[in-house]
Amino acid sequence: MSAAHQEASPVLAEVVRSGVVESRHRGRAVLLHADGAVAWTAGDVEEPVLARSTTKPFQAVAMVRAGLRADPELLAVAAASHDGTSAALAAVSRLLDLGRLAEDDLGCPTAYPGSATERDAWLARGWAPRRAAMNCSGTHAGLLATCRANGWPTLAYLRDDHPVQQAVARELASAAGEPVPFTGVDGCGAPVSAASLVGLARAARSLALAGPASPGRAVADAMRAHPQLVAGEGRDVTVAMAATPGLLAKDGAEGVFLAASGDGRAVALKIDDGAERARVAAAAALLGWLGAPLGTPVVLLGAGRPVGSVRASALLAAATGAPDPS
Repeated sequence: MSAAHQEASPVLAEVVRSGVVESRHRGRAVLLHADGAVAWTAGDVEEPVLARSTTKPFQAVAMVRAGLRADPELLAVAAASHDGTSAALAAVSRLLDLGRLAEDDLGCPTAYPGSATERDAWLARGWAPRRAAMNCSGTHAGLLATCRANGWPTLAYLRDDHPVQQAVARELASAAGEPVPFTGVDGCGAPVSAASLVGLARAARSLALAGPASPGRAVADAMRAHPQLVAGEGRDVTVAMAATPGLLAKDGAEGVFLAASGDGRAVALKIDDGAERARVAAAAALLGWLGAPLGTPVVLLGAGRPVGSVRASALLAAATGAPDPS
């Protein structure tokens, strides 16, 4: 993004320390009414962004459409950016077993669990990082199991011209209502598709409203039933879905976020500088517009005591009905 374009994006989150606005984060966002019409926009919501892990639910839908037969826990972890808990690792292992695969077949890098509790326990035991603990391992296991179900080669499953990746690109394009303009390489090594924010909001809406017995409904129901696998304890995505019937939400790296309610309202967000603290604050306002609890703000500390927070900007609060931050 050019510097001029970034300046054109409005401020969506503010860092307030000791009553003073210390930093500001710009970004873009879109809200869709229940009928799919655009309710509000901030910044350029038509420019494609690398959608990062917000595409994982649609990757999982593509797996089901291509013939993957898995129970809800396995579909939830296939759509997840999990935190490496024992429950997540067990689901990844079962998904690999479904495809007669081993952990070494995963193409994602090794990692320690994202959960601080789990990571500390691993370090205390002297355990090495594992591929299965990487937050994208469920998606990789699902892609590999889908290859097995179709007789597709597994060694090249991360190439963007592989049949399983082509199926993923078609699924996202269909859900977003627009072609995928370009792809990149995600942090886990898999192809990552670009989409506009309005396209991502449409995709979230289509998943939330997926009809009975459809691949989309199977994934949506799995995420709703197992939000702790989709993200993890204390993560805003998990907390919001657990507290709000019908809600679907997914975060991604570099400040990308999408969500949709059971009535068809949907949102999508991109923080221009990619800051996670700003993503969480802005997403809280968007989730509030969808009827989810606002959640716990990102707190700033001084000598161990709260001295400020990261909050949605006045512009975003006014659009979403969040409390006035002033």
